[in-house]
Amino acid sequence: MRAIWKGAVTFGLVNVPVKLYSATEDHDVPLHQVHDADGGRIRYKRVCEIDGEVVPYEHIDRAYDDGERTVVLTKKDLADLPAERDREISVVEFVPSEQIDPIMLDRTYYLEPDSKSTKAYVLLRRTLEETDRTAVVKFALRQRTRLAALRVRDEVLVLQTLLWADEVREAAFPSLDEPAKVSDKELTMSAQLVSSFEADFTPEDYEDEYQVQLRKLVEAKLEAGDTVDTAATFGETAEGESEGAEVVDLMEALKRSVAESKSKSKSSSGSSSRSSSGSSSKSGSTSKAKPRTKSKSPSKSQKAG
Repeated sequence: MRAIWKGAVTFGLVNVPVKLYSATEDHDVPLHQVHDADGGRIRYKRVCEIDGEVVPYEHIDRAYDDGERTVVLTKKDLADLPAERDREISVVEFVPSEQIDPIMLDRTYYLEPDSKSTKAYVLLRRTLEETDRTAVVKFALRQRTRLAALRVRDEVLVLQTLLWADEVREAAFPSLDEPAKVSDKELTMSAQLVSSFEADFTPEDYEDEYQVQLRKLVEAKLEAGDTVDTAATFGETAEGESEGAEVVDLMEALKRSVAESKSKSKSSSGSSSRSSSGSSSKSGSTSKAKPRTKSKSPSKSQKAG
């Protein structure tokens, strides 16, 4: 990884030199635009409307237009702004972690110690862990003042930029002004359905199906050309063929969902028990089986290994 910013986290008189790294990356298949008639690539050019010349990026400045006047802001103007020159991530306050609404979270960055001594870094990290607090900070990055949440993830300080309050739109829906009446029976059945889907969240169990299918389509076209049959490539059934009819009644939908979930659970446990009995019958022994001690279930770390 390459550091995109260097500075220091400051709270009180404590100064923690850090490097900033992007914590996420895009995994999308890279695509570009082409002309549908001949496949020619579409390119965008930065053309000056006065002289009609293509302008290199290094000669492009910014401007503000209020309808009557235009103010040009050069790269030097922007670089000289006090906020842009400030290399500090200033802690504004330490707040209870649960008070950070997930809707406000934006981009995520890792912070690496940028000093021979990591004592101040470790001190801040342990303080956040032991107080169960999140630091609300302010800093400047890429010509914008940022509000961010500073927290700990796997013993590393993580910076998550936050949207400003006026960037979060209000959810005002007239259809919810008069909430629908939900019966106790429907609520109980819904809770049973939720219970049947309960599990620990493991991000590695999920994948971006669209990108997987897109890569498969690209590979198929590389091999077969434009004659590739997309439906055949993905084994799709004819349109309109779907299992089961649409269920309109909410209670009926809940009952069928719970029943289907129980059926899958029984099927899964049945197959595992048959596998177990089949392996024991292969021994062919008529003597009494020795009692088996119940083995401990593997820990998460053992499963991962």
